[in-house]
Amino acid sequence: MVFGVFAALAEFELALIIERTKAGLAAARARGRNGGAPFKMPPAKLRLAQAAMGKPETKVSDLCAELSIIRQTLYRYVTPDGQIRRDGEKLLSRETR
Repeated sequence: MVFGVFAALAEFELALIIERTKAGLAAARARGRNGGAPFKMPPAKLRLAQAAMGKPETKVSDLCAELSIIRQTLYRYVTPDGQIRRDGEKLLSRETR
């Protein structure tokens, strides 16, 4: 019986924590704060990477060294032929806000 009471209290506490967390996130969104990790590349670097990746003579390792990013970050934002990926579109759409 004691364990049943403790389990009920734990469930209630968990529900309270979830409710407060959701309320806090909603309040932050109302203040204009979205949260999440910041983007690794500013929009200017993204445009430079897009232009460079569109050229066949570009060496990816040299471009990454110039932009101070790693290869995975570059390919997260730009395809090998210079097209913008979904994360790149999100980055550029944030810039216009």
